[in-house]
Amino acid sequence: MIIDKIIGNTNTLSLEGRTIDPLLLEWFETTKRIQRKHTQQGMEIAIRFLKEGQRLRIGDILYMDDNRAVVVDIIPSDAIVVTPRSLLEMGSVCYEIGNKHLPVFIQDDQVLMPFEEPIFRWLQAGGYDTVKAHTKLTNLLNANVQPHSHGNGGSSLFSKIMSLAAKER
Repeated sequence: MIIDKIIGNTNTLSLEGRTIDPLLLEWFETTKRIQRKHTQQGMEIAIRFLKEGQRLRIGDILYMDDNRAVVVDIIPSDAIVVTPRSLLEMGSVCYEIGNKHLPVFIQDDQVLMPFEEPIFRWLQAGGYDTVKAHTKLTNLLNANVQPHSHGNGGSSLFSKIMSLAAKER
């Protein structure tokens, strides 16, 4: 079955009376535009998103009939979880991680990223409240914001965050 759009999400659409057939994805598969997978009940799914920037989220419904609904679920993985103590620290840690071009997830006022030992040790050495956890990485920050401004007078996202944090003091 070829899927070219998301029907809805379990947060807003009722699946009452239907069997839920999970499509289990790794966190990094949620942004792939073309892929072939099997649901837990063995249904073959070919995902073909033609638009840029489409991504799958937990609870997305890809197929639905009177008896069954294919729903996206994310497989838990090892992650680094940083709990910032202030807005300034939130901005700083996101800037540092983003500067290394690593995927960042924001969930429950925490910053998460896929686990890598060197990054984990580097964040700990930086004094951040950092732990390793096995969890679902579900809320990927959209990194396609704007390019850096190097000397052209424009302000970067980081400088805007730092300005807001300074005003809070």
